[in-house]
Amino acid sequence: MKQIKRVMKYFWGITRRRSWMFWCTLVCYGAGAVIARTFIPIIYRDLIDLIVSADSPLSVKGEIYSLLGTLILSFIALNIFFRAADYIFSAFQSRSMRDLYSQAFSMLQNHSYNFFSNVFSGSLIAKTKRYVSAFEDIFDRFFYDFWFTFVIVVGAIIVLFTEAPTVGWVVLAGISVFVTAVIILSNKGRPLREIEARRDSETTGSFSDAISNIFAIKSFANGEKEQKTFDHVLENQHKARIRAWNFDNKRIAILGIIFFIMEVGGMYVAITLWMKGSITPGTVALVQIYFGNIFYNIWNFGRAIQRFNKSIADSVEIIDIFEKPIDIKDISNPEESKIKNGNIDFNKALFRYPNGVAVFDDLNLNIRAGQKVGLVGHSGAGKTTITKLLLRFYDVSDGEVLIDGQNIDNIRQDDLRRSISYVPQDPLLFHRSIKENISYGKNDATMEEIIDSAKRARAHDFITQLPMGYDTLVGERGVKLSGGERQRVAIARAMLKPSPILILDEATSSLDSISESAIQEALDELMKGKTTIAIAHRLSTIQKMDRIIVMDNGKIAEDGTHNELIAKKGIYFELWSHQTKGFIE
Repeated sequence: MKQIKRVMKYFWGITRRRSWMFWCTLVCYGAGAVIARTFIPIIYRDLIDLIVSADSPLSVKGEIYSLLGTLILSFIALNIFFRAADYIFSAFQSRSMRDLYSQAFSMLQNHSYNFFSNVFSGSLIAKTKRYVSAFEDIFDRFFYDFWFTFVIVVGAIIVLFTEAPTVGWVVLAGISVFVTAVIILSNKGRPLREIEARRDSETTGSFSDAISNIFAIKSFANGEKEQKTFDHVLENQHKARIRAWNFDNKRIAILGIIFFIMEVGGMYVAITLWMKGSITPGTVALVQIYFGNIFYNIWNFGRAIQRFNKSIADSVEIIDIFEKPIDIKDISNPEESKIKNGNIDFNKALFRYPNGVAVFDDLNLNIRAGQKVGLVGHSGAGKTTITKLLLRFYDVSDGEVLIDGQNIDNIRQDDLRRSISYVPQDPLLFHRSIKENISYGKNDATMEEIIDSAKRARAHDFITQLPMGYDTLVGERGVKLSGGERQRVAIARAMLKPSPILILDEATSSLDSISESAIQEALDELMKGKTTIAIAHRLSTIQKMDRIIVMDNGKIAEDGTHNELIAKKGIYFELWSHQTKGFIE
């Protein structure tokens, strides 16, 4: 019950946006069901009694025509109600599912960089799709099974208690036993459904991880190994699924026995009453029709509970993520961003990763506005962590990070990141056109601005040689472009973004020597007037920086210009001396 409440809190929140559609659907389906399953059988009962008791066909001709007219009007009315409900319900579900996708996208975006570093993107996609599909299935079950069953059962019981109270009591007792059995068995089966849903997510995540890394699998000839790994995940899913399905088979067998006893017992009572003259033949037929309607719907109710539980289990996984504490979030009353120049200060910063690994302890670093700074050091020295803290992908454990004297914790993350252009080692491209990827740095950029930015990034020439030029789709993660081409597009995007701070994380690492020379000219232009932090293993790319900071075990070991650090003959000198073809060994 707790999980149902959690799920329905989200679904009802979406439903309230167009509650009039929900209530109109409820009323129209309810009215149609009453006419179809309660009122029309009464007409048939009256027809049967009229025919059985008639002295001659002509003597009841007028009454028969009257009942047939009522029957025709009833069919017209129920079709009007049902068709109106269908159209309203379709609009309600479609719009609600659109809103659920939007809601899920918004809530997932609130999570931090660290969260997305620890989950499979394919698994998140699968969970979100099941969450939205669960809404459709739950409301289908509510209207077509739960609501129809309720209306039909209540209507039939009212009529039966009026016409044959004994039969009414038998039906009511049977329904109570059946529904109780359904609820008990469904509750026992819910944990199995939750396990099945988790195993399904694991399978999707494993499949997505392997497919997205298919190049590595083929390069290392590890197809057989990956097949075994995936088959193991599939086997776990199979075991969970077969346990859930076998339980459902047992549940159906038990409910089938109850169903049989109820129908035979009910009809036995009705026939006995007719033999005693307590009810008419038409009423016996009415009881049979009602029994068919009631037990058919109650049987579907049992199956609907099963699907309802599966939908709840499918929804809980993504709701767990929605409700997972967000480790990086904006304060309740953020300040207006005052970032204009890009003066950066790390003041007594302490940082430990969520796994407890310490990186910085009392880090003090000032980078003046407009200064070009290179960060070097061996892997794990803390270079990339500085940029992640600056972008608030992580928060410092103690101390503060200031830009232009303002604590970055006090402003919105979006405002902070709009002030920073970031060019990563592995370019982040969407499966969209080159034009759209470049303009991502400035959403309202004109085509002239996009082309100018591409020219300055030395990307225009190769773009114009592509089949569709700037409208060429780059493929998922830019796979249709070479590493150097992807990097130039990323640099063009950064050039277009109006920001005072620039972060270059191995921005020329994917380029050959000729391309690097051309791109370095573009980067020199990009860095003009910007506070720049460049992480590099190829020291030749940063030797002209205003400052070079050498990181070692989370501390600033050396700080100065290239010539100053060479003269010191310290760590930087050793790195410079031991690099091969421009790279640190």
